[in-house]
Amino acid sequence: MTDISLRFEPPFAFLVLDRPERRNAVSRAMWRAMPAIKAEIEAREDALVVLVEGAGGHFSAGADISEFDEVYKDAAAARQYGDDIQEGLAALAAIDRPTIAVMQGNVVGGGIAIALACDLRFCDADAYLAVTPARLGLVYGWTESRRLVELVGPARAKDILFTGRRIETDEALAIGLIDRRVEAALRDTVIGYARGLAELSQTSIRCAKRAVDAIAAGLPSETPAFRALVEQGALGPDFAEGRRAFAEKRPARFTFRGPTSAVPRA
Repeated sequence: MTDISLRFEPPFAFLVLDRPERRNAVSRAMWRAMPAIKAEIEAREDALVVLVEGAGGHFSAGADISEFDEVYKDAAAARQYGDDIQEGLAALAAIDRPTIAVMQGNVVGGGIAIALACDLRFCDADAYLAVTPARLGLVYGWTESRRLVELVGPARAKDILFTGRRIETDEALAIGLIDRRVEAALRDTVIGYARGLAELSQTSIRCAKRAVDAIAAGLPSETPAFRALVEQGALGPDFAEGRRAFAEKRPARFTFRGPTSAVPRA
């Protein structure tokens, strides 16, 4: 895939922004590749956790400025480019298993948007974080802005968007923009955490992801489909294995991947 590498090392999938010569600036082709990447990941039962990272020591320096003359040449082009970005981010956010952004080096603008579309954000202590549309005269997208507000609150989101300033990683952790600030061995830390997720019930994790996303998006109450899924889980193989493991005082060995199509989406 263009400037994105996807490889599988079970139980992980590694989605790598792969333009190190441009600090992984996100091209239009990369945004457009995201829906196919989602489908390829979801087709693999052995890819339990997705790690999203950048090649060459940087996560992403943001949108590819070298394309701007073309993608913003007129109103129709700008509208199509915006649609490409939103569809790419929506595909990443909708992957049906946990996604973790491995943030190091430059994490700017569109790079922040990609990180915000992941479930969790692990960040190197020295990473450079900024949301910079105000420096260019652009407007940050609606979905990216909403996710930023959800994480840090409206006043902090305004400060970040108004100023385009660097957000130090200790501040980013304090305000909820990132979930872990890692002083050393970022990738090892992420893989250790992800391996722990892979050892747990994938039925529980995938259903939890969709339920939390639906609640965060404003689904007001439990749907019959989700209630049925809860009841099915109580009768399913993961819970049976969990009970046996508890009784036998041993770690559970979950093998069932679990249906998630019935979980409501907001």
